[in-house]
Amino acid sequence: MDPYAALRYKEFRIFLGVRFAMVFAWSMQFIVIEWQVYSMTKDPLSLGIIGLMEVIPAVATALFAGHVVDQKEKRDLLVKCIFGFSIISLGLFILSIPSIEASFALNHLLFAIYALVFLGGIVRAFLGPTIFSLIALIVPKKIYPNAATWSSTTWQMAAVLGPALAGFSIGYIGVHWSMCLIFGCSLMALLNLFRISRKPILNPKIGEPILQSLREGLRFVFNSKAIFGALTLDMVAVLFGGAVALLPVFAQDILKVGSEGFGILRAAPAVGAALMMIASTRFPMHKYAGRKLLWAVFGFGISIIVFGLSTSFWISVIALFASGALDGISMVVRQTILQLKTPDDMRGRVASVNTMFVGSSNELGAFESGLTAKLMGTVTAVVFGGTMTLLTVGFTAWISPSFRKLDLQKDVAAHEAESP
Repeated sequence: MDPYAALRYKEFRIFLGVRFAMVFAWSMQFIVIEWQVYSMTKDPLSLGIIGLMEVIPAVATALFAGHVVDQKEKRDLLVKCIFGFSIISLGLFILSIPSIEASFALNHLLFAIYALVFLGGIVRAFLGPTIFSLIALIVPKKIYPNAATWSSTTWQMAAVLGPALAGFSIGYIGVHWSMCLIFGCSLMALLNLFRISRKPILNPKIGEPILQSLREGLRFVFNSKAIFGALTLDMVAVLFGGAVALLPVFAQDILKVGSEGFGILRAAPAVGAALMMIASTRFPMHKYAGRKLLWAVFGFGISIIVFGLSTSFWISVIALFASGALDGISMVVRQTILQLKTPDDMRGRVASVNTMFVGSSNELGAFESGLTAKLMGTVTAVVFGGTMTLLTVGFTAWISPSFRKLDLQKDVAAHEAESP
């Protein structure tokens, strides 16, 4: 199959540019907030609270968001999501103005930051399902796997540069102007999005009662062993392997490498993931998908344990790089499963469940890491998380032989035959 098949569609290239700008801005913003909050509090639990403030609204509104996405036109809905993110970025930029920051008591400033992060969680609940649904309307079905790979690769490339630039920009231009860069990126994404035309709504049940719609979506996910297995495995692995949430602690207090070292540490997993995803455009992951996913998550757990035990900066960087490469395999396999196994009229609802399972587990993982670090120490918390990931993989492989044998070659062939 042509590794550049999806890139030959102009609107898909524009879509990738929009997605890059948004992920870049979002990941950079999260890192800047983490650094700012930990610098103010010196409390690892505060890092966990940041994640919790985003995950609560993301989970609470995810199913409703999926219903809305399946009922509405996707391009215009994405415009509203990015506009909402821009308003939140502007608010954080204003809060970081030195004179305004100095006028707030510490608790009041933290409350304002957490409140904006909370609103960001609501936006995110709609953003993920909208993006997932829009991809399927831009490219033909026969190249869904290739489009999913390029979309995931773009996500990771932005996740490489966002945290890296955040670390360096904090050191060179400070938190305030770093927030200004984030706001600028969101505006660029918003303007470019208008170059994509509006798309048809493929759901034949427009106006369907919301409870009936949600039940149907949940029933589909839980009855699909491939989708449910992939989401569950990734959710638990990310939940317990959320060591990146504690990187400010490692950078400032354990490895003592400052904001520049923090940027390198934060970018290392995304570099590994991006390189692995680029490789996967030439070596598709749909063959023996279940087995590959299990081994990738197992290796991810090992990498997290190595990182937790390391006292060397470069060993830590290598361990994080490996964790990202293995997580990249996991992401490509999961996205391919979702794209191939999900009907067009249910993409919003399935993606919303994905947000609840996997997307939000990053923030839940941040809270779990912050809480366990507070209770048992930072290093012990990371090693505990990696060990739980290994146990999860072993348990999944044991109880689900059908998932171990999952192969998507027939699904790919069916889509190729169906598309013109």
